[in-house]
Parts: sequence; structure tokens; C-alpha cells
Amino acid sequence: MTALSARDLMTAEVVTSPPETPVMALVRLFTDRGVSAVPITDTSGTLLGIVTERDLIRRLADEDERPAGWLARLTDRPNARAERYARSHGATAREVMTDVVVTVAPDATANHIAHLMEQHGIRRVVVAEQGRLLGMVTRTDLLRALVADQPPEGEVSDERIRAAILAAMQRESWADTLHVTVDVRGGEVEFYGFSRSASVQRALRVLAENVPGVGKVTDNTQQLRTLLES
Repeated sequence: MTALSARDLMTAEVVTSPPETPVMALVRLFTDRGVSAVPITDTSGTLLGIVTERDLIRRLADEDERPAGWLARLTDRPNARAERYARSHGATAREVMTDVVVTVAPDATANHIAHLMEQHGIRRVVVAEQGRLLGMVTRTDLLRALVADQPPEGEVSDERIRAAILAAMQRESWADTLHVTVDVRGGEVEFYGFSRSASVQRALRVLAENVPGVGKVTDNTQQLRTLLES
């Protein structure tokens, strides 16, 4: 992925709210502005937490929860349930917000931001510096980094494509560079040699397809199991 940073990708004009905001006012803010998350800040712009659609929907989910039976109560964790109840039924932003927010510095790379989103299962990352909110990067913003990776047609040589594929293979433990060779002609990639499984063959094809300048991928490798059985 490209070297675009959080500063390049982020939306700087972010809808924010103070911690004393009533929850129902937050709900109206979400629906009126069409946003899916609202950072909670103080008057100086210091980030205190974030309220997402998930935080607000939790209230509806908890209201549908039926009382636990006696068996469930034996293994229940009262403190955890009390914490969940307080958050889902809170009256203000401070009470329902998530106060441990995944943030990045403005110079964080697009690759790092994407990794954090996957690692934490989130749809956005807050950009902050010294505790102050600067902006927000969403999954949609990251798509701009993918578009920026695509070079003009005819700009990438076959040798550069081959070098990029080999470099990508060396970073992956499943890609056996000792038994697979790569040939590139006119932007078309061909793999030769031996692979361990159909999954590896598919992964090699996907790896090559993600290299800028590749137009077509042909896999001529043979699976080792098939070779041994023949």
C-alpha cells in the first residue's frame, strides 16, 4: 500500500460532542448528520472517548435480554454485567462512550492504520497528537490509498513487476521461493515450479494480482502431492 499518511487521508472536520451531552441528543446528532461515530472532547479539544453506533444500539439489545436463570447466575460475573448495564443505560455521552480509543499519530502510514482496523475489528481510527483530536480515518478513506497505488498504464516495467512479486513472496512464510519461479512478459505473470497445496496456488495468484502493473496471472505450478501420486 502507498506511503500516504493519516494526515493525508483523514477527515479534519469531525462532528464532536462534550461529555455532558444527553444520549438522546447524541442519537439525534447521529441521524441528522448521518455519522456513525462521534468523538467526545472537552472544551480544549482533548479527546476523552468516542461514541459509536454500536454503543447506542447496545441499549436496544440489552432491553431485549431476558433475566438469567439460576444456573447462569452461578457462573455470572456481576461486575461485568453491572458495567455493561451502566454503559448501555447511561444518560450522558460520558456514561456510554468508549474511553479507550484506538488512535494514531498524524504521520502514521496507511498500512499501519489498516492493520489497526483489522486487529481491533473497528471501522475508523482517530488521529490525535498529544491528546488533542485532529481528525478521523475511516475504511472508506483507506480506499484512497489503494487508488493511489495504481500507476499510469505502461509505467511499470516487467523487471520491476517481477522484483515486486519476489519481494512480496519473501515476506510470506507460505510462499516457497525455492521451488517457485516467476516470469513476467508484457505485464503478464506466470508461475512455474512446485506448490504445496491449492491454497498456496490461490494465494500466489492473489499476491501477484495485487502488484501494480500486473494484467494477467497464470499458475503453471504443480502440487507436490499430485506429483508424488503420479
